[in-house]
Amino acid sequence: MTHMHAQPLDHAAGAPGTIRPVIITGLSGGGLSTAAKVFEDKGYFVSQNLPPRLALELVEMAAAEDCPVDRLAVVTDVRAAHAFNASLPDVLEQIRASGIDPFILYLEARDDVLIRRFDSVRRTHPLQSTQTLADGILREREELQPVRMTADVIIDTSNLSVHDLRRAVEASVGELPANRQHVTIESFGFKHGSPRDADLVLDVRFLPNPYWVEELRDFRGVDRPVSDYVLSRPGAEQFVDNVVNLLGGTLGGYRHEGKDFITVGIGCTGGHHRSVAIAEELGRRLREPGNIEVTVLHRDLERS
Repeated sequence: MTHMHAQPLDHAAGAPGTIRPVIITGLSGGGLSTAAKVFEDKGYFVSQNLPPRLALELVEMAAAEDCPVDRLAVVTDVRAAHAFNASLPDVLEQIRASGIDPFILYLEARDDVLIRRFDSVRRTHPLQSTQTLADGILREREELQPVRMTADVIIDTSNLSVHDLRRAVEASVGELPANRQHVTIESFGFKHGSPRDADLVLDVRFLPNPYWVEELRDFRGVDRPVSDYVLSRPGAEQFVDNVVNLLGGTLGGYRHEGKDFITVGIGCTGGHHRSVAIAEELGRRLREPGNIEVTVLHRDLERS
């Protein structure tokens, strides 16, 4: 769910002194890092985990007429505030008092979702202390309520995949430059489940598994011996060609539908060998024309 409390973000890009900084904040585990990556991909200067008082200084520096930065996003939360004994609401008021109108993007999620996210990465909540995780989340909600009330956009990430969140951030902030499409190639192992945010999932288990070649078993698809083995198998080169052609014929349609971020999942059994090698080769091939941004991720490379 996305709530908008003000006009969409409107920049005067390239006009020094007219910058409208984006403040990305909200609940720990709400997706702040993912939101920051969206702005980074769109050409923003992004500063993460900045103490609130330093955020004020950075915003004022960016607003100076001689500053070359015309797009700024700052990620700050209660963890940074507590570490440096600062109040995030107070600092935001100081930014406004200096004549700068920040665009506040606030991310949150349901308690049960946040608890599950913290449990999955085995982290404690920054405000948990000796109490329960639920107590830490409640305390954070209460401290950030004044910020939430003044936010320009509030996004509930409870039911959003990473891919959905990226799209929600872009849709919520209105005018963001979309000069190039971004394709993420993500290798994975089917035994760990398919990626939820993939737009297209492809299976490369038709290729011989290097795991059963004793001298290759301890290598991974990012290593040259495995890569050479996988790519030299019958059907591998044709598969890569077909995927490149498939994407070449569909990216224009995705763009027409307003979709600039596409995720392609490449799966094998464990996500160690075949899918990794194919994903790396696809990334290399897709980067060649230079008209799209390509990221290659290996979800299960380190998993047993």
